[in-house]
Amino acid sequence: MKAAAILLLALVASGGALAAGNAEKGKAKAAQVCAACHGAEGNKPVAPENPILAGQYADYLAKALADYKSGKRANPVMKAFADQLSKQEMEDVAAWFASQKSSLHFQR
Repeated sequence: MKAAAILLLALVASGGALAAGNAEKGKAKAAQVCAACHGAEGNKPVAPENPILAGQYADYLAKALADYKSGKRANPVMKAFADQLSKQEMEDVAAWFASQKSSLHFQR
């Protein structure tokens, strides 16, 4: 029973590692797709209705992008950008913005 629990834990841990985005690849993609509206590091949106992305949780950002792509979230501009991204690119971009310091909260 203990061996099964350890195996399950190892599988869960490795699955999370495989699903994680690559922040450096995300930085390059964000410069092409996101920076014009949200700023290069996601901290300086060009308009008040554009959210600050820096410091957000990566899984939240990846889900938001997937929801724009699928139509669960309705925003024609974001849908057009999300449609260009693969699932891995969404995870990479999310990892980049999640790794940035945010002006919204205290960073530990």
